[in-house]
Amino acid sequence: MKDLVSIITPCYNSAEFIEETIQSVLNQTYENWEWLITDDLSKDNTVDIIRKYNDPRIKLNVLEKNGGAGNARNNSLERATGRYIAFLDSDDFWYPEYLETMTDYMEENHAELVYCNYSRCNEQLQPVLKDFLADKVVTFSNLLKTCRLAPVSTMYDTKRVGKFLFPVKSKREDHVMWLNLLKVVPEGMPIKKTMAKYRMRENSVSRKKKNIIKDQYLVYKDFMGFSTLKSLYYTGNWALNGFLKYSKIFN
Repeated sequence: MKDLVSIITPCYNSAEFIEETIQSVLNQTYENWEWLITDDLSKDNTVDIIRKYNDPRIKLNVLEKNGGAGNARNNSLERATGRYIAFLDSDDFWYPEYLETMTDYMEENHAELVYCNYSRCNEQLQPVLKDFLADKVVTFSNLLKTCRLAPVSTMYDTKRVGKFLFPVKSKREDHVMWLNLLKVVPEGMPIKKTMAKYRMRENSVSRKKKNIIKDQYLVYKDFMGFSTLKSLYYTGNWALNGFLKYSKIFN
């Protein structure tokens, strides 16, 4: 039997989009998965929608207190029992071959971390920017300057590297976690195929770049332990690369 994949999903007030996300998982050609969904005390009917799906592989936990996406992801990670860890936010989407292609590549190439291309879409899942391309081997060094890894398009092997939790005191928890992971994993390998859709919502924290310069600086200063000058250097690189990343208009 193929190795179990644990899918990690935080959700909060996702009723408008969660059914598309659920259907994309149910349509996977790779069927040996468990889905650890942690609801961060939604105020809409997200939980009711999830509970309509009678599939024992879907394991929902509703938190008693809102703690943010990093805390919700950690709750799911702590419950995960699979070899492979995959991330899927509650408004994003996978193509049917996503899990199968990712796990096959990891097994055939003995990879510890892989990532793929993904489409950058509006709230209706229509592409609005050119696809983000998995075109480089990712290392700790080059990830300092720009975060090429996105939860929707990245998978790692816990059998070889263990589990990595998210820092709950950072608003840039994804980037910190990937950097910590790449202190252990020498390189993340690219799969040059578009197999996911990232929904860029208007109220998304990650899209408000001007508001998170300080948070990104703290990634380097507080979490990586860099000097002030070194932290400013990498923050500047991140800001420039972030501008370029989101300036590639779809046509």
